Amino acid sequence: MVARLYPPTQPYEQGMLAVGDGNHVYWAASGNPHGVPALLIHGGPGNSSSAGARRYFDPDRYRIIQFDQRGCGRSTPHASDPTTDLRHNTTHHLVADMEMLRRHLRVDRWLLYGLSWGSTLALAYAQRHPDRVRGIVLQAVTTCSRREIDWLYAGVGRYLPDQRARFRAGAGLPDSDTGDASDVLTAYARLMEHPDAAVRARTANHWWDWELAVLSVELRSSPDPDPGASTDPPPPDRLALVRICAHYLSHHAWLTDDEVLRGADQLASIPGVLVHGRLDLGGPVETAWRLARAWPGSRLIVVDDAGHLGSDTMLEHVLHAVDGFARR
Repeated sequence: MVARLYPPTQPYEQGMLAVGDGNHVYWAASGNPHGVPALLIHGGPGNSSSAGARRYFDPDRYRIIQFDQRGCGRSTPHASDPTTDLRHNTTHHLVADMEMLRRHLRVDRWLLYGLSWGSTLALAYAQRHPDRVRGIVLQAVTTCSRREIDWLYAGVGRYLPDQRARFRAGAGLPDSDTGDASDVLTAYARLMEHPDAAVRARTANHWWDWELAVLSVELRSSPDPDPGASTDPPPPDRLALVRICAHYLSHHAWLTDDEVLRGADQLASIPGVLVHGRLDLGGPVETAWRLARAWPGSRLIVVDDAGHLGSDTMLEHVLHAVDGFARR
């Protein structure tokens, strides 16, 4: 059975918000201007907002707000430009941007929806501004702990040893099965700053091949993945995505280890729904399980037939969770 999404919508309002350090963040609002405000936080880091993700929200009941994080999508300056300085592009800057956007749009409290990396950013924002969050829905839960990052860029290579060897070779490193990703992430971040455009493009392609390798089983078995996902972004977007990803993950997203999990008590007043696929190879369900245990106001739904890209069953659970917050 195919999950029934809401009809496509177009923004009724959009703009560029000056957030400091020369950055302008693209934002758009669609749906009902007087509806329940909901902020959609895209994955990556370094991806961008999508029209498909809006279809998870009833446009008659929700004021659907989206933004492209610093350096990607329609935000400027774009990280594909090697002269774009990433020093002012961190998790803490993005949290501040979200709060600035909330004030700019005169939103009192909003629902947060985060996908993958977007779930880490949603949690980081909610822990800093709990009084501005009415609820949280997370899909493919991440918290950017060192354990998760090491698994995604090293440990999961136990299942993909040949692809892991090529991924490390792309950074000029010998193969290793230590389970520590710090050396390969640092090397990719350095290469994405190389002055030679050919080196940057080649490095981005090696990184992208690894990402696809981790998703390979899902891509073969899921002919119709998440409508908000892209498995082949155009070259400039790929360069920005990889450059920002390597920048963030080589710094562990500027979060102390398990910071998001240890701060779960700050979410006690916020209801949340966590939806995670049991077959998520790159992000084992353990992360969502640990977060649900630490967050009293949350409910975890483990979807047995879904991986990171989701499934119709996962989408049904997400839609049900989002609809439930509109009814509140």
